[in-house]
Amino acid sequence: MSEHFPVPGRRQLLVCAGMTALAGAAGAVAHAAEPRFPITPQQRATARQVAEAGVPLEDLAPDAPERYTVRRRDTLWDISKLYLKSPWRWPQLWGMNLEQIRNPHLIFPGQVLVLDKSGGRARLRVAGSDAGPPTVKLSPAVRSELLDNGAIASIPLHLIGPFLNEAVIFERDELDGAPRIVATQEGRVMLSRGEIAYVRGELGGARDFRIFREARPLHDPVTRELLGYEGQYVGSAELLRAGGTVTAPDGKGTEIVPATFTIRSIRQEAGIGDRLWQAPPADWTAYVPHAPAADLDGRVVSIYGEGLRAGQNQIVAINQGRREGVERGHVLALWRAGSQAIDRTDPQRPTMRLPDERNGLLFVFRVFERLSYALILNVNEPVTRGDRISPP
Repeated sequence: MSEHFPVPGRRQLLVCAGMTALAGAAGAVAHAAEPRFPITPQQRATARQVAEAGVPLEDLAPDAPERYTVRRRDTLWDISKLYLKSPWRWPQLWGMNLEQIRNPHLIFPGQVLVLDKSGGRARLRVAGSDAGPPTVKLSPAVRSELLDNGAIASIPLHLIGPFLNEAVIFERDELDGAPRIVATQEGRVMLSRGEIAYVRGELGGARDFRIFREARPLHDPVTRELLGYEGQYVGSAELLRAGGTVTAPDGKGTEIVPATFTIRSIRQEAGIGDRLWQAPPADWTAYVPHAPAADLDGRVVSIYGEGLRAGQNQIVAINQGRREGVERGHVLALWRAGSQAIDRTDPQRPTMRLPDERNGLLFVFRVFERLSYALILNVNEPVTRGDRISPP
């Protein structure tokens, strides 16, 4: 079986003028959905410990504001950076206000955060006694950084939105047996958005599909273990009419009638031989930035797409997955391998290997059995295959 996880959509909602988000309704939705949020026992324990004692002042960011009003474009990562030197220490931000912010994923635009530094410790609280989401008047806009109930997202959704449906790892080359495009309307060589494709294969009753080209094997840079196959995303397609068979014109035997699809979106032109894979259902689980509970030592396996190097806001695959305990929301450090150098002060001129240097941070957003996809949050030098990763 391949690892296919339900993934979120773009979470973009068109808001009409004059519409008001009611705090009570949003709060009810939030509490109803709480069991789905991935709060680990360790995060909860850390939060409770910090809630009792507060955070040492030296752990605060140098310019942590005394008061801050949460804005619509904010993310949990943004607010963590405002208050803490290490943004991935998110449980401490929650623990600073455990009693008022009962669900750490649900911080809403309009809430005012107040920093209390009494007794040599820091605590964060929401101004006023009501910790529920405030009534917020929404002007016409596309809200790409808010969850459905109006809470802020963990990281900017527009950075990973396209990859939530496009980036997929298969344990085996299962695309080889998937439904395939066998013909095009009017004999076209390549297909664009809105055009018709004819498909053969088992559709399983689904209507929405993603289109992939041949899968690319991904190997561990160190052990050379085959970790999985990465599908090369082409676009998406929707079933218009199911296929079947008809009686041949001469009345002898039957002829195959392929299914009819329309191309809904396109990343690159589709063509005969491209494979279809069922699109996953939506999942509104929040992503929470946090450090791994256990130590890990991994490598960057590949740069998503055709690039050889990657920079900030690009996607990489790493050779750590569910079997190593990696979770969605893990923040990882990137390391640049130390270069070789000659010790010219030594008459023997020995070759040295300089120490690895810390290069940036990754945010894991999709986890498979032996691989994960991660967003480069920040980086000093371009990331390449084989770069090392570790807890932050």
